[in-house]
Amino acid sequence: MSHAPRPLNDSDPASAPAGRRRFLGLAAGLAAGAALGPSLSAFAEDMEMAVKGPPVRDIAPLRLTPRVWVIQAPDGFPTPENHGMMANVTFVSTGKGVVVIDSGASVQIGEMAIRQLKKLTDEPVVAIFNSHYHGDHYLGNQAFVDAFGAGKNSLPIYAHAETIKAIRGHEGESWRAAMERWTNLASAGTRVVPPNTAVDHGQEFRIGDRTFRLHHLGHAHTPGDISVEVVEDGVTHVGDIAMDRRIANMDDGSYVDTFKTYDMLIANTRTKVWIPAHGVPSAGVLQWNRELFAGIYETCVQAVQDGLPLEAAKARVLKDPRVASRAAETKGFDNNIGKYVSLAYLEAEAASF
Repeated sequence: MSHAPRPLNDSDPASAPAGRRRFLGLAAGLAAGAALGPSLSAFAEDMEMAVKGPPVRDIAPLRLTPRVWVIQAPDGFPTPENHGMMANVTFVSTGKGVVVIDSGASVQIGEMAIRQLKKLTDEPVVAIFNSHYHGDHYLGNQAFVDAFGAGKNSLPIYAHAETIKAIRGHEGESWRAAMERWTNLASAGTRVVPPNTAVDHGQEFRIGDRTFRLHHLGHAHTPGDISVEVVEDGVTHVGDIAMDRRIANMDDGSYVDTFKTYDMLIANTRTKVWIPAHGVPSAGVLQWNRELFAGIYETCVQAVQDGLPLEAAKARVLKDPRVASRAAETKGFDNNIGKYVSLAYLEAEAASF
């Protein structure tokens, strides 16, 4: 079952600069109009799309291989200050065009990514892969379609069928609206552009001189995660299946199936560098995340076997060295560890029946 996004941040519009306050005031007025009736509501929605948030500051891409770059998000969560720039955007040059893996959390982020891309190569974008249905991974699609998919040149956007279904359903608009709230409307003007082509485990795409091999190994972070292996470069983009210095959101996921996914990815790829959607790409991303998750889940399994309640399980988790050693360096740890322990405890309880 999927879950609508939850607010992560509150901010006071009064503290914004004058120009920003005018922008927020206009948007707030439009939102108020939406409460006055169906016709005004429709008008407010149209106007909201016409009001566009400010540009996102440029972030220079990090080069991982001669053909792979990552625009690395400096933060782990969306705020008004970072304009929602919380997830990495990956480029792969194929000699025949650029493939984008995860497009960012807004049209503004997508436009920033395009500005950076044009500094690297003259190749057009020829395809996008969206790793899953959380909005920070696909709400930038709009910018790339507007720039490279106009007219008859429909830009293929690949994702698992479960991801496409979720984005076309409740998740798409829920995430768009949530990003506006979390960023104080900095992402306003973004529209949902869902993936248009379903893919599944084992498919390969030969684009230019690069091979993209897809892995869907079960219900890990969500039911529809795909990991994208760039075979010739020895890199695999894992989306949110694993993160660096941040706990992967497990509201829609499974600890047990995540462990199985790690094992299968290691066994079935020749990956030298794992690219997380959050954090720094490295050879150690899966191991870092596995040990943290094991400290949470295995401790909860033992607590359930010992007949301990949730609070006692949480106390044990916080003392586990695999968890305690990572607490200080993990973004959002204090605010989120309770929820992740609760989810692990519930999964351990279900497994015990």
